[in-house]
Order: sequence, then structure tokens, then C-alpha cells
Amino acid sequence: MYMPEKRTYADRAEYLKKAVSERRKKLREMALEYGGGKCILCGYSLSKRAMVFHHVDASQKDFGLSVRGLTRSWEKMKAELEKCVLLCANCHGEVHDNITQLPEGILAEKRGEFGETQTQEKSKGGQSRAKPKSKKTKEGVETIP
Repeated sequence: MYMPEKRTYADRAEYLKKAVSERRKKLREMALEYGGGKCILCGYSLSKRAMVFHHVDASQKDFGLSVRGLTRSWEKMKAELEKCVLLCANCHGEVHDNITQLPEGILAEKRGEFGETQTQEKSKGGQSRAKPKSKKTKEGVETIP
């Protein structure tokens, strides 16, 4: 009785490499959309490869979004994206070389009035809008679970 050949380890390895590559591409697309899709300084959006996420406060950085090609859950990526702004490669280089600075309004929006963590929401027009996870009350600041 003839049995058909079974899948080999090499076949499975190639399949997994392709699946991981596709997942990374999908997560990057989702991250770019979540970040607004264009440079916050100059509005550039032509090449997705030229777009980078800049951590507003490097001390709050848990991980680099593209370090060693690691894939993480979308929830972990969103939490890290909350600490970042989307810049084109040119503006990113200028920010790191202290040629250009991020506007104070952007820094305050990401940090929030009291330094609380921000969440991203999409408005009806599709633009990203930062929203604090806490609200002001007469008694003080109340954290929303």
C-alpha cells in the first residue's frame, strides 16, 4: 500500500516564516493607521517605510516597536503606541539631532494634564484623538478603570 509523502519539517518552517512575516506586516499597517497615518510635524504620508514611531518620553519606553522583528499582541503594541508619536524619517532624525522639537501641545496631549496615561480614540472623521483614562471631579481626579 502506497502512502503519500507527509509534510516535511522544512515545508512547515517555510510556512511559519511566511505567516510571521505576514503578521508583522499586518501589525505595522494597524500601527500606522492607529498613529494617524502621517507625520505629525510635516504631514508626510507617501511612503509607509519612511514612517517611524518616536517615544515622547524615552524613560517610559517598555520596548522598541520594531526591535529584532519580534511580534507582540495588538494590545501590548497599542499600549506602547500610546507613548509614541508618528514621524517621517526626516523629522525623526531632526528631533533626535535637536534641530526640530515636538510642539508642546503634542507633548501635553500625550502626557495629559496631570501626566496620566492616554488612550487613542478615532473621531468620526477618522483622526486619532488622545483621551485621558481619568476624569476631573469636584473632589479631585478620579481614575476610570
